[in-house]
Amino acid sequence: QVQLVESGGGLVQAGGSLRLSCVASGRTFSNYAMGWFRQAPGKERDFVAAIDGIGSITSYAASVKGRFGIARDNAKNTVYLQMNNLKPEDTAVYVCAAKLSPVIGGTGPSGFGSWGQGTQVTVSS
Repeated sequence: QVQLVESGGGLVQAGGSLRLSCVASGRTFSNYAMGWFRQAPGKERDFVAAIDGIGSITSYAASVKGRFGIARDNAKNTVYLQMNNLKPEDTAVYVCAAKLSPVIGGTGPSGFGSWGQGTQVTVSS
């Protein structure tokens, strides 16, 4: 298991930007594909973005493609989610997740074995 701690959430106006960070501790960070999910009140946890173990392959949900960017720094055991042109519908708790494989594979939540506590992102109109 790997422990994950997110930071960087907050309140931002529509059209603004935020960068989320997720620091991992435990084992060799590059062994894990990493993902970001989000969950709004009363809704299911949805996939946002994922990146493979060495940072060469990324995957995005259609709703964020072109606005969000995922990146990782394996020397710092950290994965980032840069969120630009934020919209009110992006409001949610954003959660970092680690998959026990360096390959992204499927992007469903059940494929990820470790989860952070989440960080709130609120976008006002």
